[in-house]
Amino acid sequence: MKCVICKQGQTKPGNVTVTLERGNLTLGLKSVPAEVCENCCEQYVDQTTAAKLLQEAESAARSGVQIEVRSYVAA
Repeated sequence: MKCVICKQGQTKPGNVTVTLERGNLTLGLKSVPAEVCENCCEQYVDQTTAAKLLQEAESAARSGVQIEVRSYVAA
């Protein structure tokens, strides 16, 4: 797909690190599958992956974590 940010590059499948913050929680998730722009490096995750990321953040918040780094595991 063509990047909607830079409008120059095409995206290619890759793995990225996503950082989510909410209140006192900072959660880093490594090896998240995404489409990455070859020009500006903008990252796009699909709807299923985004839902899984939010579930991980919700789980971390419930457990009282303040800072945590996890590896992404597909459902």
